[in-house]
Amino acid sequence: MSVTATLTPATTAPRRPAATRPLDDVDNRATYISFGLAYVLGHGSAAASGGDTPLLDLPGWLPMTLLGAGLAVGTVQATAAAMHARRAATEPDDVLSGKLLGAAWVTAFAALFLAVTGLTSALDMPDVQSLLWPTGSGFVVGLLYIAEGAARRNLLHYGLGSWLALTSTAALLMGSPGLYWVLTLAGGGAYAVAAVLEHRRLGFSSGRTRLTRG
Repeated sequence: MSVTATLTPATTAPRRPAATRPLDDVDNRATYISFGLAYVLGHGSAAASGGDTPLLDLPGWLPMTLLGAGLAVGTVQATAAAMHARRAATEPDDVLSGKLLGAAWVTAFAALFLAVTGLTSALDMPDVQSLLWPTGSGFVVGLLYIAEGAARRNLLHYGLGSWLALTSTAALLMGSPGLYWVLTLAGGGAYAVAAVLEHRRLGFSSGRTRLTRG
């Protein structure tokens, strides 16, 4: 037997493919908590201070300020999560999807701002902003979650987006202040549940990745 024939099996032994990070392994907990607090504090204060017999006497600017601050923080967190998914991706198509999803957050809220401002000006009804911003932002966030959930194959994200899109638009049927109670309970509660489930999902995903590498 020749020396070359003896060494061939060792030199041509197949290598174990390097484990890649799954697309759904993106931590959304900071985003869920930020948006959840925006719903509870922003919509909750609007619900408690609205109506003929308000529970709290709050200045009119406070609910929108709390909501806007929470949405701004949540949008930054969501954009960061999309960019993190892009950096973790290895396939060119996944990298492009991450870039587009990250940019979609800025585009969607810019479009929402133009729509609300345009409708308010066209109808000459400044008070309509208090209805369109809460429901419109929930609808936009829901659609973005649906797109991200589909791209990352994340059923929790997709399900949360579907729930937010439906409940945010259905809340318009309730009028004020019932609209804000629906958003507070249905939206804020959904984010709280999603944050808990996200923690469990990430733990399961980490264990699955370790088994794959092992």
